[in-house]
Amino acid sequence: MNYIDTLREQVTDMWQGFILVLPNIAVALIVIFITALLAKFAVKIADRLTSRTSLRTDLQQLVETVVKIAIWIIGLLLAAAIAVPGFTPAGLIAGLGIGALAIGFAFQDTFENFLAGVLVMLREKMQIGDVIEVEGIIGKVERITLRESYIRQLSNELTVVPNSMLFKNPVKIFTDEPIRRNELMVGVAYDTDLPLAKKTILGALEGLEIINKDKPIDVFAQEFGGSSIDFLVRFWVDSRPRDLRESKSQVIFAIKDALDAAEIDIPFPIQTNMFPEPLRVVSESQEEPTR
Repeated sequence: MNYIDTLREQVTDMWQGFILVLPNIAVALIVIFITALLAKFAVKIADRLTSRTSLRTDLQQLVETVVKIAIWIIGLLLAAAIAVPGFTPAGLIAGLGIGALAIGFAFQDTFENFLAGVLVMLREKMQIGDVIEVEGIIGKVERITLRESYIRQLSNELTVVPNSMLFKNPVKIFTDEPIRRNELMVGVAYDTDLPLAKKTILGALEGLEIINKDKPIDVFAQEFGGSSIDFLVRFWVDSRPRDLRESKSQVIFAIKDALDAAEIDIPFPIQTNMFPEPLRVVSESQEEPTR
């Protein structure tokens, strides 16, 4: 019977203690509700302030996220202090003890991507809207968050990559500058007048509006190919991927038409077969009759 009485007393004490802290819990819930409203209001203010500055879009998102996280941390700590009168941030850290270490190992990748996201946003290069290549993924950066980035590939698939990939690996930015150099090889027959061929190719490219005229057009005799003398043709166009493809297509059309007009051959591949012994050619009249 003593055990039953002791248990009854403990349950009664717990219930009375819960009743006593109910006002504190109610106030803590109100604080959390106010925190949510303040965070939403602060994000709107931060958005208005940053939109009036010259900050990049990703940095504006970083400011809004930091403001929101800071308000929530303060609000939750205040609510915890009200609900549990003896609560302090130092006591929370001390109480976690080895649990904090375990949590740190469990969320190591999350923390890594979080820090990488901050550093990626603080980069001067790679902005939202840039076309990039990282680890074989080529596409347009649509969004950068504190944990991951959204890249729309050129074939329209959306790829979500962790920010640590963008921070640890080399990133090629195709649209860092408005124009970009493109190139292709053009082969002409060995009996061609090479200065004439060079002049013809240059004339074909100079007549194209899609090519940037502020940069030089280069035509170099590059090497002796298997069936042709190859020219390296280099030109500058808009750096967007579609413009690169469109300009290269127009260049190929123009060079082909110009070489045809100048009666300069673009030879087919030629293959030479070597035999260790001379081949004997037999005509049909010399063949032995079939028995």
